[in-house]
Amino acid sequence: MSECVLESGYLSVNKRGEELCGDHVEIKRKDNGEQLLVLADGLGSGVRANILATLTSSMLSTMIDGGLSLKESVESLTRTLPVATDRGNVAYSTFTLVRARNDSLLIYNYDNPEPILLRNQKERKIDWLSASLEGKKVCFAAFPFLEGDELAIVSDGAVYAGVGESLNFGWTRNEIARYLEGVALPSVSAKNVAKILIDRCVNLYNGEPGDDTTALIVKKRPVSRVNVFVGPPTNPDDDGKVLAAYFAQSGRHIVCGGTSAKIVSRCLKKPIKASLAYFDKDIPPTSAIEGVDLVTEGIITLNRLNEIGKDYLSQDDDYFNWVYRQDGASLLAKALFEEATDVSFYVGCAVNPAHQDPRYSISISTKMQIVDELTKILKAMDKRVRVAYF
Repeated sequence: MSECVLESGYLSVNKRGEELCGDHVEIKRKDNGEQLLVLADGLGSGVRANILATLTSSMLSTMIDGGLSLKESVESLTRTLPVATDRGNVAYSTFTLVRARNDSLLIYNYDNPEPILLRNQKERKIDWLSASLEGKKVCFAAFPFLEGDELAIVSDGAVYAGVGESLNFGWTRNEIARYLEGVALPSVSAKNVAKILIDRCVNLYNGEPGDDTTALIVKKRPVSRVNVFVGPPTNPDDDGKVLAAYFAQSGRHIVCGGTSAKIVSRCLKKPIKASLAYFDKDIPPTSAIEGVDLVTEGIITLNRLNEIGKDYLSQDDDYFNWVYRQDGASLLAKALFEEATDVSFYVGCAVNPAHQDPRYSISISTKMQIVDELTKILKAMDKRVRVAYF
């Protein structure tokens, strides 16, 4: 059995005309890989709903962090959650709570749409049990979480997408499950599955969401390692030693920068095959070296990669551009943001002769800042990152 990691990601859109989202997601990750995830949906929309949802998710997380079991935490919360009697006794805030371990999931669901479990890209029915906690019905389930499994949790804005617009009765939960079976590919990250799902909801709302809408995705992915070599080592005599360590690592190997590519070419005794194909006028073309998976230009490409990364961590608006493009920054984004679970950087600290042209203000500190920023972005994506300087 291959080594696996848990990966989660989410995206929300506000109801039209609202500055705050009435849904709130809380994710807590532990050093052992376990994750605690809460999606809360406050009644109504706007400020009031946002406060209710934020309090609900924060209270659950705090109680569990404080040592209460999931069951005790859910009981305590349902005891305090009021209901709106003027709206048919619906809860002021609904929630889904998930404890994800590498081998199992435990879910408590209170009045949110039923979560969707995909196994081998097909929906697998969850065997739910129910209990009356403080007079409120809470459903719960526990089951193994296998390699390739995926759990989708949505707020009711997803199942009502299109009501009165493109669909008569909304986008039902079963229809969402069928849609996920087609788009939740193993190579697509949890965040981007959420992006694809939310984008579909917005389209069904004709671009004006009639409710706050959130998708939270949890995946169990096999470990995928990517190794990135950036810049020449301080001591040229260390070139062979650094590259020996670099190529000894399993996974994909990427080289960033012209000088770096020359060092790799010389050590591998393989020529650099340059390309003149500009897929993006602002990004220099990629090259090829036998034995290397991807060779890109350095500073310009990495700067653009960081821009993509910041957008990814926000609303992921640029996803449908870079995922289909073949320029160096887009290819790096697919490798690092989409496919990788583990990223190792081999960063040379030598002053690069190619950066000494007085027309450009590129220094060793510039490169270090770019790598440091990229490292922070990847860690925010929950990637396991290692950086070695030479």
